[in-house]
Amino acid sequence: MTAETEEELIKRLNEWKDNVDSKGMRVSMNKTKVMISGERQKVRQKAVRWPCGVCIKGVGSNSLQCNSCQKWVHKKCSGIKGSMLKVAKSFICSGCLNPVTSAGHTSVDIVASAKLELVDKFCYLGDILSADGDADAAVEARIRIGWNKFRQLLPLLTNKDVSLIMRGRLYSSCV
Repeated sequence: MTAETEEELIKRLNEWKDNVDSKGMRVSMNKTKVMISGERQKVRQKAVRWPCGVCIKGVGSNSLQCNSCQKWVHKKCSGIKGSMLKVAKSFICSGCLNPVTSAGHTSVDIVASAKLELVDKFCYLGDILSADGDADAAVEARIRIGWNKFRQLLPLLTNKDVSLIMRGRLYSSCV
Protein backbone atom coordinates (compact mmCIF):
# COMPACT_ATOMS: atom_id res chain seq x y z
CA MET A 1 0.00 0.00 0.00
CA THR A 2 1.40 3.40 -0.88
CA ALA A 3 0.58 6.90 0.32
CA GLU A 4 2.05 10.37 -0.02
CA THR A 5 1.60 11.42 3.63
CA GLU A 6 1.47 9.71 7.00
CA GLU A 7 -2.15 10.79 7.49
CA GLU A 8 -3.16 9.28 4.16
CA LEU A 9 -1.34 6.05 5.06
CA ILE A 10 -3.13 5.83 8.41
CA LYS A 11 -6.48 6.43 6.71
CA ARG A 12 -5.83 3.73 4.05
CA LEU A 13 -4.54 1.20 6.61
CA ASN A 14 -7.58 1.72 8.85
CA GLU A 15 -9.97 1.32 5.88
CA TRP A 16 -8.13 -1.82 4.76
CA LYS A 17 -8.15 -3.25 8.31
CA ASP A 18 -11.90 -2.54 8.66
CA ASN A 19 -12.62 -4.26 5.30
CA VAL A 20 -10.58 -7.30 6.27
CA ASP A 21 -12.24 -7.44 9.71
CA SER A 22 -15.72 -7.25 8.13
CA LYS A 23 -14.88 -10.36 6.05
CA GLY A 24 -14.02 -12.31 9.21
CA MET A 25 -10.23 -12.23 8.76
CA ARG A 26 -7.64 -10.68 11.05
CA VAL A 27 -4.69 -8.42 10.28
CA SER A 28 -1.53 -8.98 12.30
CA MET A 29 -0.41 -5.42 12.97
CA ASN A 30 2.73 -6.81 14.68
CA LYS A 31 3.94 -8.10 11.30
CA THR A 32 2.94 -4.98 9.34
CA LYS A 33 5.82 -2.62 8.57
CA VAL A 34 6.11 0.93 7.21
CA MET A 35 8.86 2.08 4.84
CA ILE A 36 9.43 5.70 3.82
CA SER A 37 11.10 6.25 0.46
CA GLY A 38 11.80 9.10 -1.93
CA GLU A 39 12.16 12.66 -0.66
CA ARG A 40 10.85 11.85 2.80
CA GLN A 41 13.33 9.06 3.36
CA LYS A 42 15.60 9.34 6.39
CA VAL A 43 18.87 7.69 5.52
CA ARG A 44 20.07 5.63 8.46
CA GLN A 45 23.43 6.69 9.80
CA LYS A 46 26.29 4.64 8.42
CA ALA A 47 29.17 3.41 10.51
CA VAL A 48 31.25 6.59 10.27
CA ARG A 49 32.66 8.44 13.22
CA TRP A 50 31.33 11.91 12.33
CA PRO A 51 28.39 11.64 9.86
CA CYS A 52 27.30 14.72 7.90
CA GLY A 53 23.90 16.01 9.01
CA VAL A 54 22.78 16.27 5.36
CA CYS A 55 24.38 13.44 3.34
CA ILE A 56 25.35 11.09 6.25
CA LYS A 57 28.87 10.55 4.82
CA GLY A 58 31.86 11.15 7.09
CA VAL A 59 32.96 14.77 7.55
CA GLY A 60 36.51 16.02 7.84
CA SER A 61 38.14 19.31 8.76
CA ASN A 62 36.29 21.34 6.10
CA SER A 63 32.92 21.34 7.88
CA LEU A 64 30.79 23.32 10.33
CA GLN A 65 28.33 22.48 13.08
CA CYS A 66 24.57 23.09 12.87
CA ASN A 67 23.34 25.22 15.78
CA SER A 68 19.99 23.43 15.83
CA CYS A 69 20.76 19.67 15.68
CA GLN A 70 24.47 19.97 16.62
CA LYS A 71 25.49 17.72 13.70
CA TRP A 72 28.54 18.46 11.57
CA VAL A 73 27.96 19.32 7.89
CA HIS A 74 30.33 19.31 4.88
CA LYS A 75 31.07 22.67 3.30
CA LYS A 76 29.59 21.42 0.01
CA CYS A 77 26.40 20.30 1.80
CA SER A 78 26.06 23.56 3.73
CA GLY A 79 25.64 25.77 0.67
CA ILE A 80 28.13 28.31 2.03
CA LYS A 81 30.39 29.68 -0.70
CA GLY A 82 34.01 30.76 -0.52
CA SER A 83 35.80 31.43 2.76
CA MET A 84 32.58 32.19 4.69
CA LEU A 85 32.88 28.81 6.44
CA LYS A 86 35.06 30.25 9.23
CA VAL A 87 32.82 33.24 9.95
CA ALA A 88 29.46 31.42 9.86
CA LYS A 89 28.36 31.66 13.51
CA SER A 90 24.63 30.90 13.28
CA PHE A 91 24.47 28.06 10.77
CA ILE A 92 21.32 25.89 10.44
CA CYS A 93 21.58 22.83 8.15
CA SER A 94 19.05 22.08 5.40
CA GLY A 95 17.80 19.06 7.38
CA CYS A 96 16.66 21.38 10.18
CA LEU A 97 15.29 24.06 7.82
CA ASN A 98 13.25 21.55 5.77
CA PRO A 99 12.18 18.76 8.14
CA VAL A 100 10.71 16.41 5.52
CA THR A 101 12.42 13.31 6.92
CA SER A 102 11.20 11.01 9.64
CA ALA A 103 13.86 12.22 12.06
CA GLY A 104 13.85 10.25 15.27
CA HIS A 105 10.79 8.16 14.42
CA THR A 106 11.02 4.39 14.81
CA SER A 107 7.31 3.68 14.57
CA VAL A 108 4.08 5.07 13.14
CA ASP A 109 0.90 5.29 15.28
CA ILE A 110 -2.10 3.80 13.49
CA VAL A 111 -4.57 3.52 16.34
CA ALA A 112 -4.09 3.92 20.06
CA SER A 113 -3.28 0.21 20.46
CA ALA A 114 -1.02 -0.35 17.44
CA LYS A 115 2.37 1.03 16.44
CA LEU A 116 3.88 -0.03 13.13
CA GLU A 117 7.63 -0.48 12.94
CA LEU A 118 9.47 1.87 10.58
CA VAL A 119 12.02 -0.05 8.47
CA ASP A 120 14.44 0.83 5.67
CA LYS A 121 14.18 -2.55 3.88
CA PHE A 122 11.99 -5.66 3.97
CA CYS A 123 11.28 -8.84 2.05
CA TYR A 124 8.13 -8.90 -0.11
CA LEU A 125 7.31 -11.98 -2.21
CA GLY A 126 10.90 -13.17 -1.89
CA ASP A 127 12.44 -9.92 -3.10
CA ILE A 128 14.21 -7.35 -0.93
CA LEU A 129 12.76 -3.84 -1.18
CA SER A 130 14.83 -0.96 0.19
CA ALA A 131 13.88 2.62 1.00
CA ASP A 132 16.66 4.16 -1.08
CA GLY A 133 15.38 2.36 -4.19
CA ASP A 134 18.59 0.56 -5.10
CA ALA A 135 18.71 -3.15 -5.91
CA ASP A 136 21.87 -4.00 -3.95
CA ALA A 137 20.08 -5.90 -1.18
CA ALA A 138 17.91 -7.81 -3.69
CA VAL A 139 20.94 -8.80 -5.80
CA GLU A 140 22.90 -9.89 -2.72
CA ALA A 141 19.95 -12.00 -1.53
CA ARG A 142 19.58 -13.71 -4.92
CA ILE A 143 23.31 -14.45 -5.08
CA ARG A 144 23.23 -15.85 -1.54
CA ILE A 145 20.25 -18.09 -2.43
CA GLY A 146 22.04 -19.33 -5.58
CA TRP A 147 25.20 -20.22 -3.65
CA ASN A 148 23.14 -22.01 -0.97
CA LYS A 149 21.42 -24.12 -3.65
CA PHE A 150 24.80 -24.89 -5.21
CA ARG A 151 26.18 -25.99 -1.81
CA GLN A 152 23.15 -28.22 -1.24
CA LEU A 153 23.70 -29.92 -4.62
CA LEU A 154 27.47 -30.19 -4.28
CA PRO A 155 27.46 -33.83 -3.08
CA LEU A 156 25.44 -34.86 -6.16
CA LEU A 157 27.44 -32.69 -8.56
CA THR A 158 30.76 -34.16 -7.40
CA ASN A 159 29.55 -37.78 -7.21
CA LYS A 160 31.46 -39.94 -9.72
CA ASP A 161 28.60 -42.51 -9.83
CA VAL A 162 26.27 -39.95 -11.47
CA SER A 163 26.90 -39.46 -15.20
CA LEU A 164 28.31 -36.14 -16.45
CA ILE A 165 25.19 -35.53 -18.57
CA MET A 166 22.90 -36.06 -15.57
CA ARG A 167 25.06 -33.75 -13.39
CA GLY A 168 24.88 -31.08 -16.11
CA ARG A 169 21.08 -31.35 -16.28
CA LEU A 170 20.81 -31.21 -12.51
CA TYR A 171 23.03 -28.12 -12.36
CA SER A 172 21.11 -26.38 -15.17
CA SER A 173 17.71 -27.03 -13.63
CA CYS A 174 18.53 -26.18 -10.01
CA VAL A 175 21.24 -23.56 -10.04
